[in-house]
Amino acid sequence: MDAAPCISQIASLLAEPKRTAMLWALMDGSTRSPAELAALAGVSSTSANAHLARLTAGGLLRVETRRGKRVFRVAAPDVSAAIDALARTTMACAARSAPDALPPALAAPPLLRHARLCHGHLGGELGGQLYQHLLEAGWIERYEQRTDVTVKGAQHLAGLGIFTQALTSPLVCNCFDWSQEQPHLGGALGAGLLQLFLQSNWISVINESQALQVHDVGRLEIARLALPG
Repeated sequence: MDAAPCISQIASLLAEPKRTAMLWALMDGSTRSPAELAALAGVSSTSANAHLARLTAGGLLRVETRRGKRVFRVAAPDVSAAIDALARTTMACAARSAPDALPPALAAPPLLRHARLCHGHLGGELGGQLYQHLLEAGWIERYEQRTDVTVKGAQHLAGLGIFTQALTSPLVCNCFDWSQEQPHLGGALGAGLLQLFLQSNWISVINESQALQVHDVGRLEIARLALPG
């Protein structure tokens, strides 16, 4: 029970929609001024400063000085990860309440929406595109309740240095993306592909956030990774 008061404190900070809006705007690893965050949250400068002071004191944001002016950023990667987990939980709850309808995608900063970390694999638009490419190329097959790697897929992946027989279970699964109305690739294969992309310097993490920078060479290589045929 010793941890309960600390959890409650963080929960109380996130319970205010205006503060959540400020945090959400910083999830892409960016820094923003109090005036920018006030405008995004729809509050006055005085109110914004009060909210930012509470978020900073609570360890969720940190303040930096640039050219004599204050800017704010998310304090640490685990803060971004926790907020991302809450976004996934929001989608999961919506899916359970309406199991026959895919929940609408949540709006997010453009960098975060394009490519981001998700449970150790690649999420966002790029993750959804890769999933679709793998399906079209016949590297994976999707059934009603599961997704499997094909023999063809295992052979091509081995050529990339990813040996599916050595990966842990679950090998592959559909991860439904809170920013996209389509799944991306989860499981050990999704994690293995993300590590390949990072080690090849095709993508990189932006400012210890959940957002990923896709480099030009990475954009080309990922696009041609599983061309149909």
